[in-house]
Amino acid sequence: MPIHYRTNAGLSAEALAELFDKSGIRRPTGDLKRIQHMIDHANLTITAWDDDKLVGVARALTDFVWCCYLSDLAVDQDYQHQGIGRALVDQVHAAIGEESLLVLLSAPEAMEYYPKIGLQPVTTGWMIKRTK
Repeated sequence: MPIHYRTNAGLSAEALAELFDKSGIRRPTGDLKRIQHMIDHANLTITAWDDDKLVGVARALTDFVWCCYLSDLAVDQDYQHQGIGRALVDQVHAAIGEESLLVLLSAPEAMEYYPKIGLQPVTTGWMIKRTK
């Protein structure tokens, strides 16, 4: 069955937490209130579905004309290596348009993945790390 993609589809904290756990991405999945805030305050979410099963997500914050921060890219481990992650990034890029810069912070274990799908490394950035 082909994977279907949806933009800003309804998403529950439970479904997103389960996907995060199945993908291997480190997120506070035991804190569903925090996960719900992550959903509520993202203004661009692309999801990948196998029938009614959530198998991938790209969650972003953007103004659609200058910058987009891709805060989560997660694909269920059973569905990885099928092009779903690339398709999610491509759909985010298409949604934000050519005027917007797409940026993300990578987990160390995913650093080799992003160049494979066309992202370039950034050395001109700064951050204040979260404490919780």
